[in-house]
Amino acid sequence: MKIDNVLGKATIMVVDDTPANLKLLQDMLQSNGYRVLAFTRGTMALKAAARNSPDLILLDINMPEMGGFEVCEHLKADETLKAVPVIFISALAETMDKVKAFLVGGVDYVTKPFQFEEVLARINAHLTLRRLQIELEQHNHHLQELVQEQVREISESQMATIFALAKLAEFRDDDTGTHLERVQKFCKLLAMHICNNSSCSTSVDAAFVENICHASPLHDIGKVGISDAILLKPGKLTLEEFKLMKQHTVIGAQTLETARNQYPRNAFINMGIDVARSHHERWDGTGYPDGLTGIEIPLSARIMAVADVYDALRSKRCYKEAFTHETSRDIILQGRGTQFDPAVVDAFIALEHEFNSVRTAMDNE
Repeated sequence: MKIDNVLGKATIMVVDDTPANLKLLQDMLQSNGYRVLAFTRGTMALKAAARNSPDLILLDINMPEMGGFEVCEHLKADETLKAVPVIFISALAETMDKVKAFLVGGVDYVTKPFQFEEVLARINAHLTLRRLQIELEQHNHHLQELVQEQVREISESQMATIFALAKLAEFRDDDTGTHLERVQKFCKLLAMHICNNSSCSTSVDAAFVENICHASPLHDIGKVGISDAILLKPGKLTLEEFKLMKQHTVIGAQTLETARNQYPRNAFINMGIDVARSHHERWDGTGYPDGLTGIEIPLSARIMAVADVYDALRSKRCYKEAFTHETSRDIILQGRGTQFDPAVVDAFIALEHEFNSVRTAMDNE
C-alpha cells in the first residue's frame, strides 16, 4: 500500500451509522483533499476494504448488525488489512471502552462530539506514521535482498572453490574429467525422485537435494592421499594395495571433519563427511570402512553408491572398458539388497532412461 501524500491523496474510509455524522466527516475530509469512502454498516465497509484497501479508517463503535469492535477484529485478522490504522470515533467516553478499542487493534480514540481540527491532526499523524512504517519495511526488504545476494555470492564462490579442490582427485583417475558433474546430476535425479516418493523416505526435502548436489563431488576427495602406483595400477590390486586404497574414504572424511570443527551444524559439511566416508559401504554389511548395514549407512551415501557405481561402469578405466547402459543397469539391479539400498535401486530403475540420457549427452560434449 502506497501513501502518495499525507494531506492530498490518501483514502480515508469512514464507518458510522448516523448519516449526519457520516456526511459531516465526509465533507470535511474531502475539503481537505482526501478521497473518502463512506459506509453506514460495518459489513459493507469490510467488503469494500477487501476490494480496495484504504489508507486509514475512522470507525464508530455502536452500530447495528456489527459493532465497531467486531469490525476492527475482522480487519486485524486479515493479512492484507491488518496494518491499516483504525481510529475509533465514538460517544462512548468510559475508560474501559477506550481500553477495549486499543486491545482490538485501534491506534487512536476520539470522543464525540469532536472538533474536526483534532480529528484532522490525528489522521495526519497516523498517516505519517504509516507512511514511515511502509518506507522502513521497504528499506528492510531491500536490505534483506542485498544481504541475501551477498550471501549467495559468497556461498557460490565457496562451492566453486570446493569443487575445484575435488577436481584435483578426479583428474588423477578419470579420463574425461567430468565424473563429478555426472554424479552430481545422478545424485540429484535420485534424491528428487525419493523426495517426491513418500514411500521411500520422509527425510528427503529440497534442502537435502541441494546439499547432496554440492556434497557429491567430495566423495573421492580422499584419493589425493593415495599414491599413483595404486590409484593408476592397470591390473588387479593386491590385498595390501586394496587395503591402502580403501583408506581414501577415511582420509576424505577426516579432512572434512577439520572443517566441521569450525562449523559443526553445517548440513553441507556433515553430508560431505557421510558421502566421503560411507559411499563404499554395502547394504549387506560387507562394505568399508565401517561395515555398516542397511539404514545404518547414511542415505546420502546410499544414493552416492548407486550414482558412483553406475558412472564407473559406464566409464573406461586403465583396467576395464566402458560397459553399455544395459549392462550397467543389470549389474546394479543384481546388487539390489546386497550392495545397494533396494529403495535407491528402485529409484534408479524408474530413472534409468534419464541416467542414460545424461551420460550420453555429457559424453558427447
